[in-house]
Amino acid sequence: MMKLFMKLVLSVALLLSGSAFAGEAEDLKALKDALVAQLPAAKNAVIKPTPVAGLYEVSDGGQVMYMTKDPRYMINGDLFDLKTRKNLTETARGGERTRELNKLGESNMLVYKPKGETKHTITVFTDIYCPYCRKMHAEMDGYLAAGIKVRYLFLPFKGEKSFEDSVSVWCAKDRNKAMDKAKAGETIEAKTCVNPIAQQQAVGMKLGINGTPAIILEDGELLPGYVPADKLAAQLNAVK
Repeated sequence: MMKLFMKLVLSVALLLSGSAFAGEAEDLKALKDALVAQLPAAKNAVIKPTPVAGLYEVSDGGQVMYMTKDPRYMINGDLFDLKTRKNLTETARGGERTRELNKLGESNMLVYKPKGETKHTITVFTDIYCPYCRKMHAEMDGYLAAGIKVRYLFLPFKGEKSFEDSVSVWCAKDRNKAMDKAKAGETIEAKTCVNPIAQQQAVGMKLGINGTPAIILEDGELLPGYVPADKLAAQLNAVK
């Protein structure tokens, strides 16, 4: 009798759980339909529940906003958990950054790898003519010595010449050598080929990157600006 009772309780619990999930799925679909009706460009947005009852996270690329269940109101701002002291919005943005970079793929990046063990990987949006980008690149040996793999994405803010030279670097026989020369202010041979520079730019724009260098860590955290090799290594080792 006890076994039969326990089976009955378990069956009811599973049924209620399934109903709850179904209800939540219906709510999310209704929210998505209402959002797209108002903002057709949001058709690829992802909507998720938040820890706040009746409030939903809406993310698309690097942009994260919030929407009420009705769905009448939308909030553009950061959501903080005061108990854990975490910025939940920045965590969500980090996830979006990681997904976009994974979609692009490392094969579409210019990569500098440590000779030994790779302890950390950073992805850096860079411009050949950006002074602080050049300052950062001048410390490449320091990053590599600390076991940091550097994956470059071109975001040529400095105009047509910057874009053309980015293409020339990518199309060079030895991309890393061409990048070293370009970052040092040396003239590189003009070249063209099928390249991902425009695609890299599009990812940068989607993620809201508005300055270079912009460093993205493995968890998606964004560090805007130049960070010296020793300080970055210390920061990464502290949280590993």
